[in-house]
Amino acid sequence: MNGPQLNDLPDDSELLEPHVSSLRRRALQASELSAVNTFSDGFLIKFLRARDFDVELSLKLLLNYQRWRRDSPEISTCLSPSSVLGLLNTSYHAVLPLRDHTGSRVLVYRIGEWIPKDWTAIQVFRVSLMTSEIIAMETETQRQGVKVVFDLQGWSLGHALQINPSLAKKISSVLSDSFPLKVRGIHLVNVPMFFRPVFSMIRPFLPEKIKQRVSTVYFIQ
Repeated sequence: MNGPQLNDLPDDSELLEPHVSSLRRRALQASELSAVNTFSDGFLIKFLRARDFDVELSLKLLLNYQRWRRDSPEISTCLSPSSVLGLLNTSYHAVLPLRDHTGSRVLVYRIGEWIPKDWTAIQVFRVSLMTSEIIAMETETQRQGVKVVFDLQGWSLGHALQINPSLAKKISSVLSDSFPLKVRGIHLVNVPMFFRPVFSMIRPFLPEKIKQRVSTVYFIQ
């Protein structure tokens, strides 16, 4: 049975058990993963589904995920909604109630609702990480992935000044090979010309398959 067919099986299917056991065994051999025995089967299945049950690729993703969280404590340590409650209460971010025609979850970010003087880019990114952790627990989202829409109307110099190369690399890492979700598409709409320098910082860190899934709808002149 190949990866796509395994993806269709429920978490408690006996056919998944050998893959879960194999990933756990390989993870136990990785010295930097000290808490492998505390990982639930469901947690490991997230990584297996994200890589179509290729154990080696799933292990790489798991290692990258743990490294990313360890190396980005300013983002990943505090994932309590109370830390960004004011931002959550705006219409900056939304998870659409219905999936798209392929079954993907659709996330929407309205950049104009992010006030740079009130919220740092790190806090904004923390909202994305919190949301991603929640929807990554959904079996259908593990199978069908996510599509992300960034509405950049209202993008300003204040936003641009918050994005530095270090943060750009961390953002691109999550989009590429450090988080157990399949990114099926990234759509940039209402994109002003002066957003291009920021995207130019992020783009080199993205794998080719993600670059091909980025679309720009139109530019505001």
